Amino acid sequence: MNVKSLVKRNYKKQPEIDFPDYKSSIFRAPKNKKISIPSNLEIFGPIFNKKTIGELDNDLTLNFSKNKNSPLGHKIIVHGTVSDQFSNPIKGALIEIWQANAAGKYLHQDDKNPAPIDPNFSGCGRSLTSSDGSYEFLTIQPGPYPYPNRGIEWRPMHIHFSIFGESFGQRLITQMYFEGDPLINICPMVNSIADEKAKKSLVGKLDTSRSNIQNILAYKFDIVLRGVKQTFFENRQEGL
Repeated sequence: MNVKSLVKRNYKKQPEIDFPDYKSSIFRAPKNKKISIPSNLEIFGPIFNKKTIGELDNDLTLNFSKNKNSPLGHKIIVHGTVSDQFSNPIKGALIEIWQANAAGKYLHQDDKNPAPIDPNFSGCGRSLTSSDGSYEFLTIQPGPYPYPNRGIEWRPMHIHFSIFGESFGQRLITQMYFEGDPLINICPMVNSIADEKAKKSLVGKLDTSRSNIQNILAYKFDIVLRGVKQTFFENRQEGL
């Protein structure tokens, strides 16, 4: 990733860090001004290759299952490409995802949602992008879930994405929402992003061509690093 080719960050596409409708953001918002950290501070870092990835790491329907039992819910394919602002594919980027199960429950001790845990689903997976920047996961459609905010509100269905570059300092974190989910437009976390294009960049599109081939619903989520077509990220400070 050539530092010289990068485009200056556009902070107008970031969410309001102390958005009143999302109450906990007020308590977590930093009090000091943002600073930009040069991307070449960590020249050396982990080199990800196929040995880093297990055979089932990108198949969330099997990588935690007991005796090959399928988790509950609709199986879906999530796929896309990772490219830079000039449409050049990013090869060898490590993508990690994590998500709730079909009932909207995370396999995490601090998740207070009374929905049941799925014993055959961890909600975590990882994959390396190919030479053309492509990636693919087989997983379960996550459920929405309630959380305390202005009373009880609901988070839309979503999958968290983490993308590593050539060092641990080069990391981007974002979320993919699902096209057509009515909860997207009323979610305070989503609405903390003022830029409509940035919001739309977070929505995975239903890919009927892929769905028809494999009899599983598919969603396409292309990720663009930097530039005017960039995908919005939650953590720009560690950007690639």
